[in-house]
Parts: sequence; C-alpha cells; structure tokens
Amino acid sequence: MDTTLISIFNIVVMLYSVTIHEISHGLMANSLGDPTAKNLGRLSLNPIKHIDLFGSIILPLVLLYTTGFAFGYAKPVPYNPNNLTDRKYGPAKVAIVGPLSNLILALLFGFTLRFMPDIFSSPLVPLLLSNIVVLNLGLAVFNMFPVPPLDGHWLLMTFLPARFNALKVYIYKNSFFIFPIFLIIFMFYVSPLIYWLFKLITGIGL
Repeated sequence: MDTTLISIFNIVVMLYSVTIHEISHGLMANSLGDPTAKNLGRLSLNPIKHIDLFGSIILPLVLLYTTGFAFGYAKPVPYNPNNLTDRKYGPAKVAIVGPLSNLILALLFGFTLRFMPDIFSSPLVPLLLSNIVVLNLGLAVFNMFPVPPLDGHWLLMTFLPARFNALKVYIYKNSFFIFPIFLIIFMFYVSPLIYWLFKLITGIGL
C-alpha cells in the first residue's frame, strides 16, 4: 500500500473517530435529559453529518503533511445545558465522553495489536492498527486541552474555583488567539506523550 492510500486510510479513520467522538457527546446529553442532538439527527454514524470544514478537512490535511498525523475535530453536537438533569456537572460529563470514546478506541485497537498472533507476512495490518491507535490517542489528548472550543475547557470551567472567574472570562474572550498558539504547541511538543501512551498500550515503539 503506497503512502497516498495510507493517507486516505488515515483520513477515513480520523473522520469516523471524530464521528464517534461527537455521537458520544450526544448520547451523554440525551441520557441526561437533553434530546437536542437526537432530534436533529446527529446521533448518526454518517460522518457527513458531523464534518466541520476546518476541523475535519483543512486542519487534518495540514497536520498530516506537516507532522505526519491527522488530528482534528468535527462539528460540535448541539445540546441545551438547561435541559440537563445535572446542571452543575452535566456539561463536564457531556464533554469528557468525547475524549474517552477515542481513548477506548485506542485501547481496543492497541490491545488487538499487542496480543495479535504473529501470522502476517506483511507489516500492513500492524501498520494500519498502529495508525488507528495513534490517531485516537492524538484526538483524546488534543481534545482534553482546556482551550475553547475543545472539550477540556468545559472541565476547566466546571472545576475551576469561582475566584478564578476572571481567568475564565479571559480564556473565552481570547480563545481566537489562544487556539492557534495551542495548535503550534501541540504539533511540536505533545507528540512524545502520544508516543509514550502508544508504547504503554501496545508494548511496541513507533
């Protein structure tokens, strides 16, 4: 399989990974009393319903050809926090299940790679499984950063004490400038963490 086909495979994996990520948000919101995503047809495995032009196409392509990995995000699943039965922690619960879904995918395919019988004469299958693991680890780590619009910022806003309200306001007001800076940091400095997690799960190095 040439590099072009592998790149296409990575993009497809990324699209379905972010789709599962967004569906997880919608399912959690629905379980907490808000059917907004369900009513809008967003609890669907059809990636077209979740594609964000920048986050699902432009950003992954840029990262793929600059860093070798295709990380990104999908169009956020809408939900109404006022409908949640848990008003205090509900938004954090809705946020955390997205990265957790990617971590579960990484663990599922990572353990498959770790315990898979050594019966393949070609390294293709281990390579493709490795790509799935790395992409989902990247998505999990990427989305846990406390920068809007990423999921991690909901955790920060939920658990940061009230005395830091000024910081919350600052983050929201300046997220347009903070996010690009975060992308640069992520592209060049977070990869060692992803590689370490990959080795921890699979037992092999990249």
